[in-house]
Amino acid sequence: MGRTINTGTLLRKVYKTLAFTGMWLLCMGTPQMRGFWIIYGKEKNGKTWFALKLAEYLSSFAKVLYVSAEEGTEYDFQQSAKRANLDPANKQLQFIEYEPFDEILERLNKRKCPRIIFIDNTTMYQDELKNGVVREIKKNYPNHLFVFLAHEDGKEPDGATAKLIKKLAAIICRIEGLKSFVSGRCPGGVITIDDTKGELYHGSNPPNNEEN
Repeated sequence: MGRTINTGTLLRKVYKTLAFTGMWLLCMGTPQMRGFWIIYGKEKNGKTWFALKLAEYLSSFAKVLYVSAEEGTEYDFQQSAKRANLDPANKQLQFIEYEPFDEILERLNKRKCPRIIFIDNTTMYQDELKNGVVREIKKNYPNHLFVFLAHEDGKEPDGATAKLIKKLAAIICRIEGLKSFVSGRCPGGVITIDDTKGELYHGSNPPNNEEN
C-alpha cells in the first residue's frame, strides 16, 4: 500500500523538467524527461523528419539514442537526416540499426548511458513488447524517456502495442501532411515540420486534431 500525502506536501513537491523554449514550449510545455511519448502517422507524411528534429532538440538536454529499426541507417534514412538538417558535429545524438529490445535495455544499465531513446518503430518490436513488457519498461526505467514511432491505422497507432503506448504517453504527436498535431498531458498545438510544403498540403484550413 502506498504512502499518503496531504495537499500541502503535494503542492510543494519539486520536479525536474525540460526547459523547452519556442514552438516546443508552446505545444509541449515543460515535460519531465521520463515515461513514454509517441509519434505516429501514415507513410510519407514527415514522421521520421519530425522525429529527427525532436531528437536533435532533446539532445541539447541529454544524450539521445535513435534506434532506426525499420529503415536502418541506409540511404533513405540518411536523406531524412539531411532534410532535417541535423548538425553533423552533434555528439549527443547517436544512431543504431535494429537490435533486440533486451539489448537496448542493457545499454541503459551502463555508465553514461543515453537518457532518451527513440524507437523507430513499434512494428519492428511488436512481438518483443507483448505480454506486459511495455508496462515493465515504464516501471523499471523511471529515469529514462522512451519516444516510440508507430504507423497509423485509421487515425490511431497501428497495433495493440502502439495503442497501449499511446494510452500511457505523456505527449502524443500525430503527423499528417508535414504537421505534428500535439496532444496529451501538455498544452497541445500544431508544429509545422516544413512551412512551405505543409501549407501546400493543408491549404489555409489544416485538419482538426481529433484526439484533442
